[in-house]
Amino acid sequence: MKKRGFAAVIIILLLIIAVFKLTEQRSGSADSADGLIQEIALRNSGQSLQASEDQLYAGDLLLVNGDYPMRPQGTQPDVTELFGHSELTGPASLLDRDIRLSRGVAMKFVVMADAAANEGIEHFLISSGYRDELEQSRLYKEKGSDYALPPGYSEHHLGLALDIGSTEGPMAEAKEGKWLEKNAARYGFVLRYPADKTGITGISFEPWHFRYVGLPHSLLMQKNNLVLEEYLAMLEKKEAISTTVNGREYVVCYYGPDRLSELKIPKGRDYALSGDNRGGLILTLYP
Repeated sequence: MKKRGFAAVIIILLLIIAVFKLTEQRSGSADSADGLIQEIALRNSGQSLQASEDQLYAGDLLLVNGDYPMRPQGTQPDVTELFGHSELTGPASLLDRDIRLSRGVAMKFVVMADAAANEGIEHFLISSGYRDELEQSRLYKEKGSDYALPPGYSEHHLGLALDIGSTEGPMAEAKEGKWLEKNAARYGFVLRYPADKTGITGISFEPWHFRYVGLPHSLLMQKNNLVLEEYLAMLEKKEAISTTVNGREYVVCYYGPDRLSELKIPKGRDYALSGDNRGGLILTLYP
C-alpha cells in the first residue's frame, strides 16, 4: 500500500509539472489562449461586414513586392509635401523640396524622431518618400534593377515608406541607423529590408528604408524577427493572435479570401482593417 501510495503521488506530481509547462508555453506564445477565445467570440457576435474591393487592397499592411504590384487604391489618401511643414519633419532635414509622404505617417515619424532627439540622436535626413509610377520609372531607368524596383512594384507608391539617412554618415554605421533599428518598432515602423532576410524580400540590405505598419504589428515583427512577407504568412497560418503592449492587449485576426464572409466587427471596440494585397484582410482590435 505504501509503494502504491508513493507511486500515485509521483504520478500526480508529474501531471502537475506537465500542466504547468504547457500553461507556461501557451502564455509565452503570440497566439495566446485569450486571443483565440476572443477570435471565437468574434465569429459568433458583432456586426457582419462585407469587405469591399477597396478594403482588400488598401491599408497599412499591404504587401508590395516583385510578386504583388500595388493597386491604385493602395496609395494613402493623405500624401502631402513635407517641405515648409516643420510639424511633418520635426528635427529631420530634407534632401530636397519635392519629398512627399502620408501626412499621418509623417506625424508618427516626428514623434519617433523627437524621442530619438531626447537621447541625443538628432541628425536624421529624409531622402525619399512617396513616388508615383512616373517617378519610379525614371529612377528604375536611371539606377537599374540592382537599385530600384520597376514602377508599380515599389513600396514607395504607398506613401507609407520613407528612406531615412543621417547627415553624419552611412546609415549602417551612423547612430541614427542603430537607434532606428532598435527602437523604430515602438513607433509602428519596421526596417523593411534587413541584411539577414534578402532571400525572402528579394531586396538587398537597405538600412535606410523604413516602412510604417502600425502597432502592434511592428512589435510582433520585431519580437519574432519577421519581415512583412513572413508576418503575413504567420497570420494566415494562425488566423488569430494576441499580444500585450504596455499592459494593453491587442488582437489580430486574419481572414483569407475564403473566409471573408465570416468577418464580424465587435461593438464598442476600436479596430482597423487592412488588406494584404493578396485578397486577404487583417482585422486589428485595439485596447
